[in-house]
Amino acid sequence: MSEEKKEREPEQFHEHHKKNFTEKVRENPWVLSTLICGVLIIALLISTLAGGIGNVSAKAASEKLLSFYEQMGASNLSIGEVKEVSGLYEVDFNYKGQVIPQYITKDGKNQIATLTPLDAPSSSSDTNTDTNTTVPKSDKPKVELYVFAYCPYGTQMEKAIIPAVKLLGDKIDFTIRQIGAMHGDFEKVEAQRQLCINKNYPTKYLDYVLAFDSDSSCSTGDATCVATKTSTIYSKLGIDAATINSCMTSDGLTMYDAEVSNANSVGVSGSPTLIINGVDVQATRSPEGVKGVICSAFNNVPSECSTTLDTNQASAGFGSSSSSGSSSAASCN
Repeated sequence: MSEEKKEREPEQFHEHHKKNFTEKVRENPWVLSTLICGVLIIALLISTLAGGIGNVSAKAASEKLLSFYEQMGASNLSIGEVKEVSGLYEVDFNYKGQVIPQYITKDGKNQIATLTPLDAPSSSSDTNTDTNTTVPKSDKPKVELYVFAYCPYGTQMEKAIIPAVKLLGDKIDFTIRQIGAMHGDFEKVEAQRQLCINKNYPTKYLDYVLAFDSDSSCSTGDATCVATKTSTIYSKLGIDAATINSCMTSDGLTMYDAEVSNANSVGVSGSPTLIINGVDVQATRSPEGVKGVICSAFNNVPSECSTTLDTNQASAGFGSSSSSGSSSAASCN
């Protein structure tokens, strides 16, 4: 009997405490609420900690973003302030006295050029020019785009303007002007290559530039990579490599020096610089935005201007992606 009593004691003990607990809950309902809140808080902490798994530090993210731009050919960049904005890291890059904010996801995997507030009032037009600039009108607007061949913002504007130029055709006088080479000798070589393609294959020139800018396989001027990249584009467009190489040897440097001299004479040093009828203007870096600015320079606006192009902003650097971001004033100087 004593053994049977001992075996029942634990059971009776638990039953006793169950009754005491139940009675306490009935007498004080807040006890159960407190327990439930405690469980929810613990669950929330676990969820929050789990959500942070895979994120990198602000320092690591900013250094990775800097490395990304350096691989694209950007130089003279330094990291300034880094802070959290809308769930992202905002990295302020210092570039020759300018502060250029760029963004990267907290896991360090995705770069974002700009943020567009969704609650901001939308512009009635995506074709706005610099509010302090009046673009002179003409029967055939002269449009010049000055760039460094490897400037990520220059390639951004090229990708935005080429669809507009193709739409307007010979109704405008369009030229891509080379400024020089701020990123290295490989940029000088590419500038000469593009000048020679324009000289020998003028009808294929814009297609080459667009294909070159849209191909992200070579973000730097690695000679082997660029040779493969340009060979692929040549084959696709029907451009003879021997003709271009011969031109670069005989005329490339002369044409390049003339371009640098021209840029210096008009005081252009930033890529991109868009000049329409002799006036430096700003435009949203989307095909529709650039088209609107050019169309505002006609005495008699042609019917092509009523065609709506892509309103998404072209991506900075090499690659074919785009975004719905607002206009950007970032440049290479």
